[in-house]
Amino acid sequence: MSVKRPPSPSVLARLRERRRQEAEAQAATGAGTEQGAGSSATGPHAVVPRAKVPDAAGPGAAVPDAAESGAAHTATARGIRELGGPLVPVELPRRAAGERDVVIEIMYCGLCHSDVHSCRGEWGSRELPLVPGHEMVGQIVAAGERVTAHRVGDLVGVGVMVGSCGECEACLADQQMYCAEGAVSTYGAWDRFHDERTQGGYASSVVVDQDFVYRIPAALDPAAAAPLLCAGITSWAPLVDAGVGPGSRVAVAGLGGLGHLAVKLAVALGAEVTVLTTSAAKVDSAKALGATAAVLSTDEDAMAEVARSFDLIVDAIAAEHDLNALLRCLRPGRGRLALIGMPPKDAATAPVDTSLLSRSGLSVVGSKIGGVQRTQEMLDFCAEHGVATDIEMVVADELDEAWDRLVAGDVRYRFVLDASTL
Repeated sequence: MSVKRPPSPSVLARLRERRRQEAEAQAATGAGTEQGAGSSATGPHAVVPRAKVPDAAGPGAAVPDAAESGAAHTATARGIRELGGPLVPVELPRRAAGERDVVIEIMYCGLCHSDVHSCRGEWGSRELPLVPGHEMVGQIVAAGERVTAHRVGDLVGVGVMVGSCGECEACLADQQMYCAEGAVSTYGAWDRFHDERTQGGYASSVVVDQDFVYRIPAALDPAAAAPLLCAGITSWAPLVDAGVGPGSRVAVAGLGGLGHLAVKLAVALGAEVTVLTTSAAKVDSAKALGATAAVLSTDEDAMAEVARSFDLIVDAIAAEHDLNALLRCLRPGRGRLALIGMPPKDAATAPVDTSLLSRSGLSVVGSKIGGVQRTQEMLDFCAEHGVATDIEMVVADELDEAWDRLVAGDVRYRFVLDASTL
């Protein structure tokens, strides 16, 4: 269930004023119809009347007029100025939209555990200041003249990557995340195509190449759709790679932001799903999400009962744990353990007992998000099957507290930032 906070009075006032100005502008020009990105506008950017997203989508943070014209502008953002420091206001330069770029007014951005790892130095040093966030949903407010995949006014999303070479074997196989030249991460990376360092979605706007922008189906709640752009595709990829469908027996280890989506997606694919958890409090929650059973992984007898049971175990645990205990639960000759959790680099994990692999014909695989086409397919599948993230909305001033709660596992199951509060 989506838990949302109402907009503050100042946000509502800003929204009303913006809509009043839009109405006056339309009345003055007689512009009553939307134009596509390939309109009669001249120059490198398509300047078209601003389209509206239905009120249910909610307002985004106000963006400058320059953004709506496709020009370089300054976004309002929250980021860190010192590694491990608090999230503070940042005035964030955004480039002018090129001929293949879209400018997006961000409405919502999911909070991913990797944001915490990156900003607190758990994955190494980072160039500062750093604005995190790679689960964005918003509205296109400007588009370059060669943009054909999207239109001004479209509700769209941006995920974990914003660029790749497009020519290597991986890119041509819709595996841009494995680009031979290196995929460009949405934040904290050098974007060699635009000569700038990427900054993420805890911001009022973003400028992105159209090839890395996703259509958000109308059936999806925009806020609940945001975490699908990382957590959703990360959970979806190993299920599809393993050919999960009716008759498949799937276990999900760890019932958090990733795990709850893995459960929902596996159930929607027709699998029989069991949750492996260390928390007795999550047994009922697992069944409410559609799992047929939940097993306490700390109970040796209970784990013995599900030994040699599963075709696939999706391991969504982001902390030190025993992989061998999970391997014993796989079916011989076909069982696969897919690792999607990302523990801190210094987490000590017991080595895999390779004799378990060879003796029972098992495999251990890693999985990293998914390609552009597969991500869009996942979004469309979620819309068709009613799969959505369970979220709790937070405002900008609550971000540090939300991160602390995220680390403590005190969220069911993903936080989403309301960007109108920046």
